[in-house]
Amino acid sequence: MSERRAKRLGVVGTMVWDTIHARDGRAVPVEEWGGLSYALSALVAALPDEWRVVPLIKVGEDLSEPALRYLRDLPRVEPEHGVRTVPQPNNRVDLRYIDEDRRTERLTGGVPPWSWSELEPVVRGCDALYVNFISGFELTLDTARALRASYAGPIYADLHSLFLGVAAGGVRVPQELPSWGSWLRCFDAVQMNEPEFELLGRAWGDPWRLAAEVVGADLKLIAVTLGPRGAAWVAGPGFEEDPFAWPRTRSAVGVAGASRSGRVARRGGEVVGDPTGCGDVWGATFFSRLLAGDAMEHALDTANHFAGRNVEHRGARGLHHHLLGRLSEGRM
Repeated sequence: MSERRAKRLGVVGTMVWDTIHARDGRAVPVEEWGGLSYALSALVAALPDEWRVVPLIKVGEDLSEPALRYLRDLPRVEPEHGVRTVPQPNNRVDLRYIDEDRRTERLTGGVPPWSWSELEPVVRGCDALYVNFISGFELTLDTARALRASYAGPIYADLHSLFLGVAAGGVRVPQELPSWGSWLRCFDAVQMNEPEFELLGRAWGDPWRLAAEVVGADLKLIAVTLGPRGAAWVAGPGFEEDPFAWPRTRSAVGVAGASRSGRVARRGGEVVGDPTGCGDVWGATFFSRLLAGDAMEHALDTANHFAGRNVEHRGARGLHHHLLGRLSEGRM
């Protein structure tokens, strides 16, 4: 009997070298891999064993070797196919925590976005795609449109840094999402946090009303993370929880029925620790469990749980062990 082919999840994002100030009240800054590393750790922990993770990332040549070593240390991650070294300096972020929920970010580096001619060959062998806008410059809108038009599998996107502009000195500042309707139509499901959701709905006055209007044949699902309160969602008419069913209705004229919504609270009491990467862990876990065949409420609950466990862990190294309840070197 022939061996069953492994399924592959393509992961578009950015590896970022973080310098973190005042995390957990520390006086000395911490330097470590951030950005996509949190999502990759959660994917390793949450995906079924038959899945492989294929990072589709560009890495600056100044940090390419450390980045590849890091990726090769993660189980079931295959960096050889989709990692590209570019001559520009790698993205770096200076994070300064004001309190547990507020921080400032300053971005430096110059990793360019993927063009469709570069991305098309590497997505061809992927069964599903997870897009995480870590820098906000991973894809241009034109590339995202070409991806949507040509790729037949399900596409999930965390829109996070599309809601961040770049001010003087690289400081990231919240912004409304330009061409938001076009961006939303590029993906089957999208994720954002509560402040980003409010920015999206500012023109309508009520983000929940906007969400109910925009979900449908193209964009099926909007997931909104609510921090310690858990997560909420809005799904379009006829929404199917199986991601492999999502492409069936793309570009359909309309889907009969009404949109629906819900919320799943996070289990357990207050968690104190490091919130860096919680949204990345949440989204990677949620999509992984949907791909595994979990019902949406269970996938949401697991995502809430893993995001809470991430708070208890310092940094991304060893995080996949911690999410599964094993000891790791990064644990507090």
